[in-house]
Amino acid sequence: MTADMKWTTQPAGASFVRDKLDGFLEANSFIRTLRDRLLHETGTRLFDWIARFTLPATDDLVRQLHEAGYTPSDDKSHWRHGGGLFPNVELSTHGEQRLFVKVESVADFVLAWRLTGKVTIEGVPLAPVRQAMVAAENQAECWVIEHHGGPPAEPAKILHHHEAFRLRKRDFDDDRDGFTHSRDLIRAGITDLGIDRTCDLFFQAEREFWQLRNRAARIQKARQDKLGMGWANHDHHTYRSGRDNFAPMIAILEELGFYCRERFYAGREAGWGAQVLEQPNTGIVIFADVDLSPEEVTGDFSHEPLPHRKELGTVGLWCALHGEAFLQAGMHHLECQFDFNAAREQLKPQGVDSMKPFTDFAYLRQAFTKGEVWPVAEDRITRLLNQGRITNEQAMKFRTDGALGSHLEILQRDDGYKGFNQTGINEIILKTDPRHAETTRPK
Repeated sequence: MTADMKWTTQPAGASFVRDKLDGFLEANSFIRTLRDRLLHETGTRLFDWIARFTLPATDDLVRQLHEAGYTPSDDKSHWRHGGGLFPNVELSTHGEQRLFVKVESVADFVLAWRLTGKVTIEGVPLAPVRQAMVAAENQAECWVIEHHGGPPAEPAKILHHHEAFRLRKRDFDDDRDGFTHSRDLIRAGITDLGIDRTCDLFFQAEREFWQLRNRAARIQKARQDKLGMGWANHDHHTYRSGRDNFAPMIAILEELGFYCRERFYAGREAGWGAQVLEQPNTGIVIFADVDLSPEEVTGDFSHEPLPHRKELGTVGLWCALHGEAFLQAGMHHLECQFDFNAAREQLKPQGVDSMKPFTDFAYLRQAFTKGEVWPVAEDRITRLLNQGRITNEQAMKFRTDGALGSHLEILQRDDGYKGFNQTGINEIILKTDPRHAETTRPK
């Protein structure tokens, strides 16, 4: 997808998936229980956790797939929808009817649902794909599946590189050294494991680091872990970057198998834009933010170095106060797929309030949880003050109150809509600007 293409809703695809899901719900009581517990205990929808259907191959099913917008593989055994976010469909010549639910760990799911000794996990620990049939009723099977990408690799090497990503040094006197160090770790992982498995491990570590710095994330992760799901409902990972570091960050992400999808510009008043990237084999999407002028959005700002400038926008100031999201600060937010109302209502009694929704369309709803406030290092405040990039009053505010750091974002997509709000996001970004946001420093 190029910068000038737009995602659209796919109601035919959504209707097809709902119809197939309804058939499994009617036939299999475990799937009904899973649907209900996901909604009431995690604020999520089973629809969003589906990885794949396996369905009996018939001429009528092929017709339905074509009408829903699916396209087949060369041998016509696997079908995918290129225009929206929908599960893949596998055609079975033996009559199997299987619903595959994506999880971070099949073993965690089996343990959480007390199925130990009752099911068999296919695939050895740390295999690229592991799966298990957890319920069968009326010829409708429920499977859970974890997928990490890449070919099989030595378990010791997988554990070695995962630990290297979890423990990677993030704070350097010169950010360029931090990017070099991260790139070296990633290249070493690719040499041993391949691009896809390295990407999967890297972002497991990134979510863990972000979670350590965000209370809302820890609360929601515990809710999802109770059912053995993990963060398999992640929608996109958001990184904020300073102008000097944007192209180097994009270059590293491309080494991890990402391609630049659509570009995003919030408008002249907002003064920032973003590059959306996708790693198709791992299903990871990145929303990469940077301060931009209207003129710069028409160029290749993801690959051509952006000139240094003194003034700081919302994104640049966040990075100056906390560090690069790819390095010291960690992600600005993780956005996951939820039942929008249920998630917000369930999190509130646990002390996690949401900000005003910044998208409220029929097909896309989005809201940040109230931001985690982080203390700001004195050397960063002093440097900004000496550079004339913040005022004395702002410096005092950051010293006493800290500054907004990270969020969990609650999202609901409908009709397979794969894009982002291109018009209404400016207000919420301004509300996260450390110069304007109301903050209370954590005790």
